[in-house]
Amino acid sequence: MGKGMWKQFLNKLPRKSSSSKPDPNSGSGLVRSVSDTSLGPNGGTACAPRSSASSVKRMSSAVFPSSLVAGIEPLVSFKDVPNSEKVSLFISKVALCCVQFDFTDPNKNSTEKDLKRQVLLDLTDFVGSGVCTRFTESMIAASCKMFAINLFRVFPPSYRAGSGSSSGEAEEEEPMFDPSWPHLQLVYDFLLKFIGSQSLDAKLGKKYFDHSFILRLLDLFESEDPRERDCLKTILHKIYGKFMVHRPFIRKTVSNIFYRFVFETERHNGIAELLEVFGSVVSGFAMPLKEEHKIFLWRVLIPLHKPKGLGIYLQQLTYCVSQYVEKEPKLASSIILGLLRYWPVTNTQKEVMFLSEMEEILEATNMVEFQRCMVPLFKRIACCLNSSHFQVAERTLFMFNNDHIISLVAQNRQTLIPLLLPSLERNARDHWNQAVLNLTINVRKMLSEMDEELFSECEAQFKEEEERRTELEERRRLAWDRLESAAAYQPVTGKTAVLVGLS
Repeated sequence: MGKGMWKQFLNKLPRKSSSSKPDPNSGSGLVRSVSDTSLGPNGGTACAPRSSASSVKRMSSAVFPSSLVAGIEPLVSFKDVPNSEKVSLFISKVALCCVQFDFTDPNKNSTEKDLKRQVLLDLTDFVGSGVCTRFTESMIAASCKMFAINLFRVFPPSYRAGSGSSSGEAEEEEPMFDPSWPHLQLVYDFLLKFIGSQSLDAKLGKKYFDHSFILRLLDLFESEDPRERDCLKTILHKIYGKFMVHRPFIRKTVSNIFYRFVFETERHNGIAELLEVFGSVVSGFAMPLKEEHKIFLWRVLIPLHKPKGLGIYLQQLTYCVSQYVEKEPKLASSIILGLLRYWPVTNTQKEVMFLSEMEEILEATNMVEFQRCMVPLFKRIACCLNSSHFQVAERTLFMFNNDHIISLVAQNRQTLIPLLLPSLERNARDHWNQAVLNLTINVRKMLSEMDEELFSECEAQFKEEEERRTELEERRRLAWDRLESAAAYQPVTGKTAVLVGLS
């Protein structure tokens, strides 16, 4: 269909029909005709029955140019035409849906919007019904063009971009809702049904659902509307499952999105949804894992622990990482060491998140892999036990309620109890929070019962080290006192520096 026809079509949409003599405030010459027909559940026109096909044609002609409706009438229901004309009717309906409207003003072109809505519903029902056993190439081409016109768009700059949409505060912000969503949802529903239909041949469809289409679809994950991102997540998963030839390209492109997020912007709205899709992808990896999939783990998933907005997508990220451990248990020690490299030392909220993820990974870690990383891991855990932030200390102590972790500690108690006991003793003696004190006493008692002799030796050694440290501090204090006294009686000459004692 040429540009001139579309220009004529767009120019004719807001015109009034002279034959219907509408109310000047009604907004369109079609309103009277629509009010005479049955309405759909949400105010749209219902499919016209066979007996009213001529009235539907008159209704359509009042809005759409005669060149568009001269052949197959696009507003006629699929059930009102023979099977031989269903493909032509499908393409005609899809062509009508290529017209876009302004949804920021709900009163503008309301009748035309209702018509387009009804046509989209008809198309979705037709695709879902399975009446068409195989989509023709012209049907696929027309549909992909319509999807691109309605969905692919450039988002305006976010007024929240200055603070970063992925910052820790983003979780508290209200989501942004697109005013055109009721219309977009219908297009997404149609797209989802179309891709998931058995009538869509993958070999034919891959020509139109190509790399360019996938790239522009992935750009839509920047949408601030969570409803749109949720639809995109499902559609991307369907495309990944349907078109096997595009799988490497999808993985590479999504990896690049993650790279840009981690190492450049730390700003992207769809990281959680993309990770959710990849959780299913990782769970479907064949064994043994390909080198490409391991690189995705080391270069994408582990560095994703770095950004400040980790909390927004932590659940999906933890699932992906855990899937790797379940698939290939020998990766567990490398994953734990990778998390230790990115361990937050000044952000207590992230530290609590890391501890939660670490517990989940440890639960799937076997003894051999645990022994490869237990010393640096429990040095970090010992530091967390002594955190002055009670949530960090409390979350660390809760890890000892996990039976699998206790089993790992018990079998390696000769190495781990000496690392843990000093932190527990300091907590019991100095920590300000009562809940942390109570948990510390419980963990201390549990380790004592695990191996009383070893615990007593470690306790005695800790007391000796504390005495030596106290003695060393006292000697250092006395040395400074002597220096201050000597400096006080030393005559000042020239530009000699003076050590002033504080009373």
